[in-house]
Amino acid sequence: MLFPNKTKYKKSRKGKYPTGIALNGNIIQFGTFAIKAIEPGIITSNQLESARKAIVRKTKRLGKLWIRIFPNIPVTKKPIEIRMGKGKGAVDHWICKLNSGKIIFELGDITQIQAQEAFDYAKAKLSVKTSLILNKFI
Repeated sequence: MLFPNKTKYKKSRKGKYPTGIALNGNIIQFGTFAIKAIEPGIITSNQLESARKAIVRKTKRLGKLWIRIFPNIPVTKKPIEIRMGKGKGAVDHWICKLNSGKIIFELGDITQIQAQEAFDYAKAKLSVKTSLILNKFI
């Protein structure tokens, strides 16, 4: 799972649900093919890791993979059947907020058919609607 090594504060607030269009991180920079989020949403570190494993498994580790997002927001949760009060719960998992248009994964050094298969397999692991895009400057 991905999470920060060290943060200034152990717990923080989640903030608002993401809306709008991504202003940065919306063009392909490293690879040839990419998965782009179509709708705004939240991705957990578990979803990100399972999608990464799916892509690596389908490409048989032939291409180069870049992960363009990082889960840096902690989400806390109190145990079940605990009374109210007694402070905020422990950190349960980490999330990443996505606006629509944000690139999630990039693949390079691989054919388009292999990239399509790998990204279709990884789309099922993510909680936001995504689409495959191709770098126009190749």
